[in-house]
Amino acid sequence: MYEILNKINGPEDVKKLDEEKLDKLASDIRDALFNRITKHGGHLASNFGAVELEIALHYVFNSPVDKFVFDISHQSYTHKMLTGRRLMYTDESQFDKDSGYTNPDESVHDFFHVGHTSTSISLATGLAIGRDLSGNHENIIAIIGDGSLSGGEAMEALNYAGSELKSNLIIIVNDNEQSIAEVHGGIYKNLAELRETQGKSSRNYFKDIGLDYMYVDDGNDVHKLIMALKKVKDIDHPIVVHIHTVKGKGYKLAEENKEQWHWTNPFNKETGSPIISSENNENYNNITSKYLLEKTKNDKRVIVITPAMPRSAGLKKEIREEMGKQYSDVGIAEEQAIGMASGIAKNCGKPVVISNATFFQRAYDQMSQDVALNDNPITVIMNSSSIYRVTDATHLGIYIKSAFSTIPNVRILAPTNKDEYIKMLDFSIDKSKHPTVILMPMNGVIDDGRKADLDYSEIKFKVEQKGEKVAIIALGDFYQRGEKIAKQIENELKFKPTLINPRFASDIDVDLLNSLKENHNIIVTLEDGILVGGLGEQIASFYGKDNIKVLNYGLDKKFYDRYDPEELLESNGISIEKIVEQLKN
Repeated sequence: MYEILNKINGPEDVKKLDEEKLDKLASDIRDALFNRITKHGGHLASNFGAVELEIALHYVFNSPVDKFVFDISHQSYTHKMLTGRRLMYTDESQFDKDSGYTNPDESVHDFFHVGHTSTSISLATGLAIGRDLSGNHENIIAIIGDGSLSGGEAMEALNYAGSELKSNLIIIVNDNEQSIAEVHGGIYKNLAELRETQGKSSRNYFKDIGLDYMYVDDGNDVHKLIMALKKVKDIDHPIVVHIHTVKGKGYKLAEENKEQWHWTNPFNKETGSPIISSENNENYNNITSKYLLEKTKNDKRVIVITPAMPRSAGLKKEIREEMGKQYSDVGIAEEQAIGMASGIAKNCGKPVVISNATFFQRAYDQMSQDVALNDNPITVIMNSSSIYRVTDATHLGIYIKSAFSTIPNVRILAPTNKDEYIKMLDFSIDKSKHPTVILMPMNGVIDDGRKADLDYSEIKFKVEQKGEKVAIIALGDFYQRGEKIAKQIENELKFKPTLINPRFASDIDVDLLNSLKENHNIIVTLEDGILVGGLGEQIASFYGKDNIKVLNYGLDKKFYDRYDPEELLESNGISIEKIVEQLKN
């Protein structure tokens, strides 16, 4: 097994191969991809479709002198195998050494930590300018999928490269006719026309903005790719090499259902079935998709908007089709999603914008200027704002509460059980007069019998248990942790503390905090995010002049990467035992 791949310890070994052996190398690489992804999970379809491209890149160019920049970098697994990291795919004991994205800490062949979309061309233009300033002459190659072209940063970078850059830059557009879901936007009509005409159409977006252009019809033919790349190597101006590939190439199930196989948990290769099935388990993705489908059926003013992330709320294709014109995918463009939502709200619509928290970082300005300054009542549902979901440094959502809490008028609601989540959605969509962010819970569906309020128009914390001496303010996904701390305090310290569900991650309930001064001398805050700029800091600042001690528990302002959630909590002093022990002392 891995007859050719086992001989590859770096790009120099790829160059030594006779060209006819490259197809066998591609086969070995796909076997290695299966080996890792079936057992460990990962991005499948994007990597299977880019195998030949990355072999050709290393066959023609001289990495790391010639510099490759992968957009998102979730399609860089082949590149990693060819640059000394094959054991991370062939040896199960080394799977966890691989980050899943390009990572300069892993290899000199990786130049950036990259996990967000539409960035590669911008980064590559910077590398090109740095090269020119230094008097060097290496090739700079940006690899970007067609789905990423809908992002604003990619368009800005293309615009700059086409008009301002006068030196070597090779932009490879990997066109597989697919984003995560189907593609949306006018640029894809031009890509389709270019494919149909073998790149000869007189209407060419890339040429129109000043870029040279080349088309390769079969981007999964390594020999055709090598011929094309040799022609553009050492070119003295920017050029787009537009290649047509098949997402999921080499795995029939992925070729036939590209959206489902974009990323996958461990699975059985023969059947495609997940190793551990969660289909019958209730989860917030399913709850959200069912809720929104009913909402659109019952209220024609409701529209669901996503920046190319429908599955962040469980919106499968059949649900999207049933929603019809009340569903809109704006492409990978969070700024457009938020700005458009503000316009819809201003004109009497009820927009609901959905994506992962990490991607909404790109829309801070739109939330501040287009939405909050105008105080337009949009609803934003954020998935994965917690330590409990995605753990890669590139995709962390633990910073978003602190960031968006700085924006006036924006209310951030942190539900603590299923009923509260639904009631907050109802309120935000139908009654809120302000922009509202709702953090989708990530610690499992909790249906504990606590009934939620219907109205969140006033910033009011909810006292779930009245007590004395110690008040525990436990936000969102950490509420259940607060419950356990309260019980342990009662068992060990023999008094009942107050337990508070703040519900609002963005603001403080001044009246309640003042009332706690009467019979409490310690306030404990728990939050599932960084402490800097968080709710706990606001509460500590409020009590600054009072004789009350405030203990803030949350995460340090750091980039965490591929962590175990419980170990992370322990290292940050947020274990139940450590908190109770500190209270004892």
